[in-house]
Amino acid sequence: MASNNPGFAAMPDAEDPQKGALERSSQTSSEQPVAPDQFDPQYETSKWEIWAYYAYYIGNNGLTLFNFAPTAFQNLLSEAAGDDGTLPFAGSQKNINSLVLSANGISFAIQIVLFLIIGSYADFGSSRPNILIALSVVAFAIGFGWMGVHTADKWHVATGLYIVGLIAYQTTLTFWTAAFPSLARNTPQLRVKAEEYAAGAISRDEYDYADTLQRSRLSNMAFYIQSCGEIIILAVLVGILFAVHVRDSQANNSYGLSVLIAFATGVWLLLAIPWFFLEKRRPGQPLPPNMNIVIAGFWQLHRALTQIWRLKQSLLYLIGYFLLGDSLNTTVTVISTLQNTVTDYDSLTLTYLLLVGIAAQAIGIYSFWWVQQRYQLSTKTMFNCIVVGIILQDGWGMIGIWTQSFGYHHVWEFWVNQVFYGLFVCPWYSYSQIMISEVTPRGKEFLFFSLFSIVGKTSSFIGPIVSSAIIDASPHGNNSTPFYFLFGLSLLSAGILVTFLDVKKSKVEQENFLAEEERVRVLRKREAIENS
Repeated sequence: MASNNPGFAAMPDAEDPQKGALERSSQTSSEQPVAPDQFDPQYETSKWEIWAYYAYYIGNNGLTLFNFAPTAFQNLLSEAAGDDGTLPFAGSQKNINSLVLSANGISFAIQIVLFLIIGSYADFGSSRPNILIALSVVAFAIGFGWMGVHTADKWHVATGLYIVGLIAYQTTLTFWTAAFPSLARNTPQLRVKAEEYAAGAISRDEYDYADTLQRSRLSNMAFYIQSCGEIIILAVLVGILFAVHVRDSQANNSYGLSVLIAFATGVWLLLAIPWFFLEKRRPGQPLPPNMNIVIAGFWQLHRALTQIWRLKQSLLYLIGYFLLGDSLNTTVTVISTLQNTVTDYDSLTLTYLLLVGIAAQAIGIYSFWWVQQRYQLSTKTMFNCIVVGIILQDGWGMIGIWTQSFGYHHVWEFWVNQVFYGLFVCPWYSYSQIMISEVTPRGKEFLFFSLFSIVGKTSSFIGPIVSSAIIDASPHGNNSTPFYFLFGLSLLSAGILVTFLDVKKSKVEQENFLAEEERVRVLRKREAIENS
């Protein structure tokens, strides 16, 4: 984050939260350029802070509430449903896959409300780390809670744990991710670039590209290191599965899944502690005159929603992110339910599949990052390549609607999918966040990351519900039929993002937006003085 956002010292006007835009425009009256990011030594990012940031992500790797919890949930539903294959949920009988998708939709709907309440004021003050700590504690409680839920008669409890667990996982991930622009823009490397820009040694475009690369490096390396750490955790989990003899009985397999969730939660807890203590509490934006933090949060949210129309490129990415996020999130859920069914919920096979997928993910993200810096490619170019991978994944699933020969019907396909998904699709989880930072005005990171999360969760609410309805409406309950919808959605979003999104135009719009925000702030301050 820049200027008087977390990590940067105040310029002469200490209350100016958006100096970056104004400083650039002021260059017309000053011979010496001023870097958009001004640095305070006490908030400079240290290597230990960066490694603590990485460590939290190794712990919050998704194995707990995003990978094994859904498997445990679907496994208990399958046991409870018996030969009938349906269970009562939300006023009607649903098959297992439809019920899982409906639970996903409920979870994402609740997340929208939480992001509206929490995210709007997270850019103010210096207590933002407390939000992540509180949400993490909830996630830890849910993860350990699964130890008591591993029999079919507790499928109702499992439903609650699954829904709340997804909420805790997604919210912690969002507020962890929103910190990376601040970390990147406080690094010694970017401070050197700011000095070079101020001295006239580099152009503004060169400074902006250095900023982009620094954010890309931090995000991609976090994902790469997390993937490597996750491989080690998965290797330990395999040993645990053998120790509890998961293949001896269905009861042992169900218990083994709960043990996996609890163990991975313990690892997350231990790896989260350094970040809780080492993250520097960088000051956020100052509160507007005559407002407390709650009122200021809703005021900022209102202004963002009413003024985002002036950020046309940001809005364009918001729409594309909505559509493509919907497609990918639902695709992952649909493939997961098919995979669980084909493998008969065998926890060892599922763990081996994850091992292959995570290894491919590590190779994929590092390769994308290496190619980007080696050939000086833009974030948008790398993002476009990932979009193609998502379309191909949905296309493969759509073929499975008409034939049983392939299209996610056989175990071998899921091995292939894990490799493909890791190499060409998983980089989405890094580059989509970098793209958010590309179209976010400096100082509005937590607000905009929350807005994008809200949009992402809204799409994730709609996608599973639509897919569930498609399955229920199909003549024979064909679980592959949602790929009609998903393939078309991916194509539509690709057309919007690849063809129309322009990052350079976005940067100009952001600076104009920040200048207008500053004008409004000054007017409010003047009115407050006159009325006092």
